Amino acid sequence: MMRVRVLEFLMACAIVIGIGVLAAVIMPGSGHIERSLVVGKDMRQVYDVLANFRRLPEFSVLNSYDAHIKYNWSGKAFGPGAEVSWTSSDPRAGSGSLTIDSATPDFNKVDGTAKSAKIVWDLDNGWKGYDKTFTLDLERQGSRNQLTNITWSYDVKYGWNLVNRFANLYIHGDPDSFIEFGLNSLQNVLASVPNVNYGDLIPYIRQTEQTPVLLVPASIQRKDGIEGLADTVNKAVAQIQATAKKLGVNVTGPRIIFTTNYGDTTYTFDVAMPIDSSTVNVNGQTQQLTAPTPPALDSSAPADAGTAAAPAAPAALNPGDHDKFGRLIVDGDVRATLAFGGAALEGVWNGTAAGVPQTRDMLKAYALTHGYKFDDVVNRMYDILAKPELKDAQGNITSYAEFDVYLPITNAPDQTPEQAAGIKQPTLEVQGPAAAGSAPAPASTAPAPASSH
Repeated sequence: MMRVRVLEFLMACAIVIGIGVLAAVIMPGSGHIERSLVVGKDMRQVYDVLANFRRLPEFSVLNSYDAHIKYNWSGKAFGPGAEVSWTSSDPRAGSGSLTIDSATPDFNKVDGTAKSAKIVWDLDNGWKGYDKTFTLDLERQGSRNQLTNITWSYDVKYGWNLVNRFANLYIHGDPDSFIEFGLNSLQNVLASVPNVNYGDLIPYIRQTEQTPVLLVPASIQRKDGIEGLADTVNKAVAQIQATAKKLGVNVTGPRIIFTTNYGDTTYTFDVAMPIDSSTVNVNGQTQQLTAPTPPALDSSAPADAGTAAAPAAPAALNPGDHDKFGRLIVDGDVRATLAFGGAALEGVWNGTAAGVPQTRDMLKAYALTHGYKFDDVVNRMYDILAKPELKDAQGNITSYAEFDVYLPITNAPDQTPEQAAGIKQPTLEVQGPAAAGSAPAPASTAPAPASSH
């Protein structure tokens, strides 16, 4: 009797195993899932966020599993060859890596004429199967192509590994969660990027040297326009030049404008010029210039988010004192400090000064999609008048000015994708795109000035 029961048990096991093997054989040797979401962003911005991994921690489900997960970026900074790996003590996140296998078309061809794009990530982690990939298909949508449909899919091969084939039953588990969470969080990341078309921008990453400068805080009403800006800047430059002469130092370069706050009605900024000494003599004392520091918070003052600190120092400050940013008071409104130092994202604008604010916005949007970090409190944006505009005897512009616009950044690679690809920045001698309305029409009696770089 016992022998019969053992045989029955073995036969039942064989039948179960047989059914299991048959089921595994019948099951597909590969798996595929996909999810889609339409976002209100230009396709170039979406492409750039997904063609590098610097902002992945902000939209990956991995961080929801383990807030202390560790990431390591390697390989190229952007495009095919870019890699990110992670390690976590939480088994749900585990360890793994992503590598960008392909990105088509090339980033500089994802313009208004490109209707679609595709980025493929190779995945290496603990999920069952092999040749695991995430594919991100992008497609322009909307009446003005202002929307982007993102289709995020996961593909895996199981081959004839029968155990792995059963993993297809769970493809709607971790892989599906990774995609669903990623799409929804990616939408939030993209919402932080200004809706600015930077397709015509050719930014470079520059390593700047710390430089002594004299500066004057200033402000204008936005309604005063270019003429009001030019008049205020010229007065500040005259102050700086007179102070430099009094100090016995030399001005060594063109004027610089550090933007404090480009508000709806008021534009506040510092006009600066570089000098050839990092020490100055004020009131008979030699002072060593230092870099600006963040102003101390006044706990008694009400919070006013979005309003930048006023650039002017309190009236009680005297020559030899330091203002709230640690800048040396030299003479009247003139301060002295060390400027620059470190990496900065540079964009070149050829045109009138009206195009500089748009270039600043482009640089910020570009930095956000590429994962370069920046702040607007101490390391503020600035522009340098590299070449002034030229006019003929009748006052008609014959050649636009060149403005080099800088956004100080951290956590950045050595080069931008444009830089690495050898794409040259525009020059006054090369015809290029100009922001609408930023450049004056050439007078009919004068030769047409060169357009934007």
